[in-house]
Amino acid sequence: QVQLVESGGGLVQAGGSLRLSCAASRNPFGIDAMGWYRQAPGKQRELVAQILSEGTVIYADSVKGRWTITRDNAKNTVDLQMNSLKPEDTAVYYCRLQTNFPPGDYWGQGTQVTVSS
Repeated sequence: QVQLVESGGGLVQAGGSLRLSCAASRNPFGIDAMGWYRQAPGKQRELVAQILSEGTVIYADSVKGRWTITRDNAKNTVDLQMNSLKPEDTAVYYCRLQTNFPPGDYWGQGTQVTVSS
C-alpha cells in the first residue's frame, strides 16, 4: 500500500502562483503514471497533468503554457508549479499514482486551491 500526501494549496489572487507537492510513502515498483487531477464544485474530476512511465508529459489544454509538472524519482515526489492562476482554476487538487506491478490506483486526500479575482 502507498500513501500520498499533498501540500501547497491555498488562497491566491488571479495572476499569482502556487506550487503543489505530492510525496509517496515509499518507492513503488512499476509506475504507470503519476500526476494531478482537480475537481471543482458541481463538476467531475478531471486530469490536469501527468507524467507517464516513459517520461511523456500530458497537460490539460486549459493549463498548457501556464503550469509545469515535474517528478523526482529519488524523493518519490511529483510537483505541480502553477503560474498565471485564474479564478476558474479554483478546485480541490488530488495527486494520483497508478502502478502496474502490482496493479494499483492511489489517491491523495486533496488540497484546496482558491483563486480570487
